[in-house]
Amino acid sequence: MALFIQQLINGVTLGSIYGLIAIGYTMVYGIIGMINFAHGDIYMIGAFNALLAFLVLGVLGVTWVPLSLLLVLVLAVVITAVYGWTVERVAYRPLRGSTRLAPLISAIGMSILLENYVQLLQGARNKPMTNMLSGGFRLMSRD
Repeated sequence: MALFIQQLINGVTLGSIYGLIAIGYTMVYGIIGMINFAHGDIYMIGAFNALLAFLVLGVLGVTWVPLSLLLVLVLAVVITAVYGWTVERVAYRPLRGSTRLAPLISAIGMSILLENYVQLLQGARNKPMTNMLSGGFRLMSRD
C-alpha cells in the first residue's frame, strides 16, 4: 500500500508537469497560431535557472526553505520570461506575416539552438541537488 501511495504521488507530480507544458503549448498555438517547438526548451531553461538560483542562495546563506523557495520562484520566472521574450522577438516576430512553413522552421531551429546553448553552458552531465529538508513523512506503518 505504501508503494501505491508513493507511486500515486509521483504520478500526480509528473502528470502536473506534463499538464503545465501541454497548457503552454495550447495557449501558444491558440494565441499566435503556430506550434512553438522551443516551448519545452524554455521550460528546461526555467528548471536550470531554478537550480542555479538554489545554489546561489545556498552560497549566500539563505537557508530558510520558505524564503528560498519564494526567491527561487521569482528569480526563475523573471529570467525565464526574459528568455521567452527574447526568443519571440528574435525568431518569431519577424516571421509573423510570412508563410506557415517559415515560423515552423524557425521554431525547430530555436529549439536546437537552445538545447545546444544549455548543453554548452551547463555541460552534459547530471546535476544532482542535495535534499533541502531532512527526514520524511511516514504515510503507512505496520504497527
